[in-house]
Amino acid sequence: MENVFKPEFKPEFFSVLKQGYTKKMFQADLLSGIIVGIVALPLAIAFAVASGVNPAQGLITAIVAGFIISFLGGSRVQIGGPTGAFIVVVYGIVEQYQLSGLMIATIMAGVLLVLFGLLKLGSVIKYIPHPLVVGFTSGIALTIFSTQVKDAFGLETGKLPGDFIGKWSMMIDAFGTINPWAVGITVVTILISVYFVKVTPKIPGSFVAIVVVTLVTYIFDIPVATIGKTVSGETAMEIPTTISFSFPEIDFSQVKDLIGPAITIAVLGAIESLLSAVVADGMIGANHKSNTELIAQGIANIAAPIFGGIPATGAIARTATNVKNGGRTPIAGMIHAVVLLLIMFFAAKLAESIPLACLAGVLIVVSYNMSEWRSFLSITKGSKYDTVILLVTFFLTVLVDLTAAIEVGMVLAAFIFMKRMSDQSEVIDVKKESDTVENYAYLPKGIEIYEISGPFFFGAAKKYRETLRQFGNEAKVLVIRMRHVPFMDATGARNFEAMLSDMEDLNVKVVLSGVNESVYSELNKTGIVEKLGNKNVCSNFDLAQQRAKEVLQEVNPGALA
Repeated sequence: MENVFKPEFKPEFFSVLKQGYTKKMFQADLLSGIIVGIVALPLAIAFAVASGVNPAQGLITAIVAGFIISFLGGSRVQIGGPTGAFIVVVYGIVEQYQLSGLMIATIMAGVLLVLFGLLKLGSVIKYIPHPLVVGFTSGIALTIFSTQVKDAFGLETGKLPGDFIGKWSMMIDAFGTINPWAVGITVVTILISVYFVKVTPKIPGSFVAIVVVTLVTYIFDIPVATIGKTVSGETAMEIPTTISFSFPEIDFSQVKDLIGPAITIAVLGAIESLLSAVVADGMIGANHKSNTELIAQGIANIAAPIFGGIPATGAIARTATNVKNGGRTPIAGMIHAVVLLLIMFFAAKLAESIPLACLAGVLIVVSYNMSEWRSFLSITKGSKYDTVILLVTFFLTVLVDLTAAIEVGMVLAAFIFMKRMSDQSEVIDVKKESDTVENYAYLPKGIEIYEISGPFFFGAAKKYRETLRQFGNEAKVLVIRMRHVPFMDATGARNFEAMLSDMEDLNVKVVLSGVNESVYSELNKTGIVEKLGNKNVCSNFDLAQQRAKEVLQEVNPGALA
């Protein structure tokens, strides 16, 4: 038991240094880090703007959280920072609790992530059903797309409401205010982002699109809104060129309300970072340390808000870019953060000239790539249970919020799993099965044999009890084969005890066969072994048959004559 509670925190950065870090490795990491920094620049800004916060907060997150995730993380190539998945969550929190509430929720989420790692919950993430992950990922993609329609078309709507239907209703009403220049910029950005890879895969299309479109917009003074100015030329927002340390004021009256959002940030961050790490493992043939990764993600999310950042997690696209460009150690991720820091110090004012329609184009491509529409359609063609989980999670993500989607989706998935497990559980009359009739024909009248298949848990316990009570009417001695019962929970044990009382009322004796160690332990703890008598709990079927004959002779002398 001692190892269970021993924290698992072994950052890959220190493992790399211990194994030996060469000049050749540094050259590869340096090149990859610079490229990933360039890739991360437009995404960090775009995610921040779409989330309703200052562009600098996206950069700060990529710098601070990105450095910490690489420095302390359990993956050799993970790149951390703001991601599209958080746009919906961050926007909703800022809308309801302002920026201070977001800071508190992010720090709380960071603490939860550290606890997840210390409690070794890293491996638990793999038990989240695939339909649920696809459901909320596709829902997030649609929501991100919805947040970009206004800027993509240059609509004059004023501040949009947070809910999906209200947002679309207002945008449809304002469609007469379309800015053709904004539409053109959006289309050009999408085309460059998607097709520039055919020119060279080394330079990201989104970066090229932003540079080209921003220069053209600036040179020809195209009338579209930018990060720094509105269409009419008024100042919109400024990107600061410094990073300041400021611990957010905690309003304890808000803390209780922020527990739900904090859990959403933590769970979503854990899922996305570990999925990203798993993808990276497959690309480089390595194994990440999931619990170390969660602790690092937690520390990063505690630190980022203190410097003015927003929630961060592992970013699959940037991590893949890192691997494809030769990054093989955490130093590449740390260099990417330094590159972003230098850009913020020396080129922040240039970033203010980026058109919002250009960022919208970048995010529309991001939303399409994360939509997983092929997986979505594939799941709908499969099991009806998986389809229900997928659709419920998807529509809750879009129409309500991600917190409700994850909570309801997990509960629904658990209930459906229990239903399916219960459906697979059965009680078989082995003496009446066509392929076993001859094997049991020699047993004397009064002995009935039934076999339980499947876990004896609360989802199936009542079904077992009712079926066995019905079968008990035909027997003097009931042999219950349990070789295919892998475990029994407390509810199962209670229903089993109730079934024994039913049999006692019917004057039927019970003999158990093939009870494994786990099931025997549960039966013993609840006093069922003592109630049955040790002799009536047999390790194999031969002993159970012999014991059944003895019991039958005791209750009905002469039955074996």
